[in-house]
Amino acid sequence: MSLGDTGTRRYLLPLLLVCCWKVSISGFTDYDDYSSNGTDENQPMRHRGPSPCPRTIPAQMITENNSTFLRISKDSRGLLAGTLTVVVLPSFYTLIFLIGLPANALALWVLATRVEKLPSTIFLINLATADLLLCLLLPLKISYYFLGNHWPFGEAMCRFTTTAFYGNMYCSIILLACISMDRYLAVAHPFFARSFRSSAFAMGTCAVVWVVAVLFTLPLTLFRQSFPLYRTKQTLCHDALPWKDEVGYYYYYFIILVACGFLTPLLIMVFSCGVTLRVLLGSGEKYVLAAKLTAIMLISVVTFYSPSHILLLLHYSHSCENDGTVYVAYMASLALSTCNSCVDPFIYYYVSEEFRSNVKKRLFGHRKDSAVSGKTLKETLPSKNFHPS
Repeated sequence: MSLGDTGTRRYLLPLLLVCCWKVSISGFTDYDDYSSNGTDENQPMRHRGPSPCPRTIPAQMITENNSTFLRISKDSRGLLAGTLTVVVLPSFYTLIFLIGLPANALALWVLATRVEKLPSTIFLINLATADLLLCLLLPLKISYYFLGNHWPFGEAMCRFTTTAFYGNMYCSIILLACISMDRYLAVAHPFFARSFRSSAFAMGTCAVVWVVAVLFTLPLTLFRQSFPLYRTKQTLCHDALPWKDEVGYYYYYFIILVACGFLTPLLIMVFSCGVTLRVLLGSGEKYVLAAKLTAIMLISVVTFYSPSHILLLLHYSHSCENDGTVYVAYMASLALSTCNSCVDPFIYYYVSEEFRSNVKKRLFGHRKDSAVSGKTLKETLPSKNFHPS
């Protein structure tokens, strides 16, 4: 029977396609992501079957001489050694540190010692504390990036820094939601708010917020965060993790974190600020400043926190082969989120002329025996006698 026979040609083509498919499947399944043999740094990281795009730089785990290393592609190493990560990011963090540390420390000092402890004051003290703690973590990140993405401080400090960084960030977001809800109740429902709005209630709410923030970030302490880079003297902290952890454990963790730690507080802020703005703008020019500050607060949260969370959702929304390009953008968006720790003091504290006056008195030693009146933090908001129209 010749190959030109019509019946033979009918079955030959399907047979060849099946053979090719079998060969391709066999070659793909024989690939081992974590074998020490696949060390060609020019090849991108591959994985078995469709899976989410990893949030960090994808890496293969390699064990050699009883030591564990991570291997990343040559392109990924080039991105980590680029100007953005070793010059721009640490310089930006340095600027945030130089502005945010004194601004929040001074604000916390005045709030804790010179301002009447109203419910709104309690929330602001906790916000200043969270922002200050975030700023205190920045020198470690600055050193890490200036050293060329090298972490010399050990695994324990890497876990602590990573956990505390995310913890303080989400603590600030949730506290901002609490502040916006507190102002919404004071403005839109003043009589209802008086029945339970007290300093004790505010302190209890803040305690719950801190506990929730700790619980949000506690899972980061369960897995190793720092790994030496294969055939280098470089140790990465959280920037490259084994692929199996990224598409498994961290996939569900960060999706829940985005939903509960950002989207839910953001919805609360949008609702609270929207109603507050409507009430203030309908009450005459007297409360125009309060309306502007409310709008600025919402805009700052959306501007500084949304990019990092949008990138997280993009990472986990589809399958891809990633050399770390999107993660470098995520690193930049995390740096942008720290801007909020610099903006908060000027939105909530230094905007008040009386607060600025008391800062000067604290700095130059002109003190008064009595505490600052509640007007310091309430002068831009409606008074207790305010009745929304």
